[in-house]
Amino acid sequence: MYMKFTQTTLDKIERVLDEAQYIVRYERGNFQSGYCILEQKKVVVLNKFLPLEGRISTLVDIIPQLRIVPEMLTPEVRRVYEEVLAAARHLAANA
Repeated sequence: MYMKFTQTTLDKIERVLDEAQYIVRYERGNFQSGYCILEQKKVVVLNKFLPLEGRISTLVDIIPQLRIVPEMLTPEVRRVYEEVLAAARHLAANA
């Protein structure tokens, strides 16, 4: 599964997190992996210096780790969520 590295793609992925009631923040910090997940508060913090491609790749990596209930998402956003999961599986299989 291939995802385009565009602002539109990033916006769609962020909408998945928004509908799942996660807050996405871009901040400075010493993130060894480029991100931090505060699961109890449903906050995902990404390094604000990541380029667009890095932001998308990082979100694709972490979304499968989050507690997201697909049935709570709108149909359009659920499709994006499923694409992200497929992309994450593809990346994991080829790692």
